[in-house]
Amino acid sequence: MSNHIESRLEELGCRLPPAPTPVGSYGPVTRIGNLAVTSGQIPMVEGKVRTPGKVGAELGEQQGYELARICALNALAQLKACVGDLDRIARIVRVEGYIRSADGFTGQANVTNGASDLLNELYGAEEKHTRIAIGANELPGGAAVEISVWAEVTD
Repeated sequence: MSNHIESRLEELGCRLPPAPTPVGSYGPVTRIGNLAVTSGQIPMVEGKVRTPGKVGAELGEQQGYELARICALNALAQLKACVGDLDRIARIVRVEGYIRSADGFTGQANVTNGASDLLNELYGAEEKHTRIAIGANELPGGAAVEISVWAEVTD
């Protein structure tokens, strides 16, 4: 039984949380063939939104970066629940970042790097994933960040 990715997470000081329960009428992850796509993951920790607010107002860019890492961990938990083992993820294909932004804040890409950097540390950055980083006026539960991950799965 392989657990390279989870061991690497521990080395990075991260803990894989249980997969968060969806808060709406949707599935947390969908698999079509060798592609698995998570729904948007907000920085839920033990059932509560961590540090709600707008980046560029109540929260700084570095706080947003850390929240994006939490979102990426939640996405990994969803992927593990779907495919059974994070070592079955061949590569990260796409990261979508939505940042609850104050007027005039333009650092959405830097915030989304919190998710991208973690995923690159785990799966390598040789074949970089595609990405989108968008500013949003509001996000579910007042979350500052929402991240969705697309992954290629091997059998």
